[in-house]
Amino acid sequence: MIISTLCHGLTFQASVEETEWRLSPSIFECEMVQPIPHYGEAVFYHEAGEDLMFHLKTKKNLMGKGQAALHIEPPIWGPSRFAEDLGLVAVMQTSKPVKVEPNRANHMMQALIQGMQPTFTRKARYDDNEPIRISVSAANFNSFYQDYLGCVSGLLPVNFRQVAKSKVQFKGGGDYLDAPSKKKLDLIILYVKADPSIKALYIDGHSDSSGRRYNNRRLSEQRAVKVTEYMVKKGLDPEMFTTRYHGERYPVASNETRAGRVLNRRVTIRLEKEDEDMEEEF
Repeated sequence: MIISTLCHGLTFQASVEETEWRLSPSIFECEMVQPIPHYGEAVFYHEAGEDLMFHLKTKKNLMGKGQAALHIEPPIWGPSRFAEDLGLVAVMQTSKPVKVEPNRANHMMQALIQGMQPTFTRKARYDDNEPIRISVSAANFNSFYQDYLGCVSGLLPVNFRQVAKSKVQFKGGGDYLDAPSKKKLDLIILYVKADPSIKALYIDGHSDSSGRRYNNRRLSEQRAVKVTEYMVKKGLDPEMFTTRYHGERYPVASNETRAGRVLNRRVTIRLEKEDEDMEEEF
């Protein structure tokens, strides 16, 4: 462990001997964690369907609220290498005080591969004159990096948020599922098969206001049934489905315009997990 109180402030960093990386792999997410003694954890988080993110995790944040400087610095065993400034990162008073977006998170990981150390610097929460530094050690990183890549290669192409509420559009007065619609449904099917916590799918058919109401209701039924049949044929349990149809009753745009009618010709697909209450949304 390194807790330095030199002129550059109080630094929290694992020593070379104590540095460890923990990888938690699954098809839904890859989390790579480095414990930082007396501070918390440095976490690289890669969710299915998303890019790499980074955050610090702590039970007590010693950095003051505001902006922390993020630098890529050489390790103590290679001080001749040049540091790199990655700009400022917001600091919040939460259990995850620092979050880094994908572009800089990937830059941080690349730096670790090269033996450099991402470091956050911010004035102390209780002392404006003392900087707090949180440094991620590069020791032993490369030996875990290949495991991380293996985890990423096994991630699903989408996550729950991306498929929990979806829709497919229809052209004119038909119920034909085009190639883009089938591709979207295939992703939903893939996710549902992989996630045993999904207990129900709600399929709701809609139409625009062109034509007679009775015909529109029948058309919305045909569209909803077409989606349900497609997903069941692809291997989903028919008992999971609730299929409904509403005709022109719930427009999401004005039926007075062509663009609005296009948006209203739709089937929505909602996934429900165990012990989760979903809001009604047509």
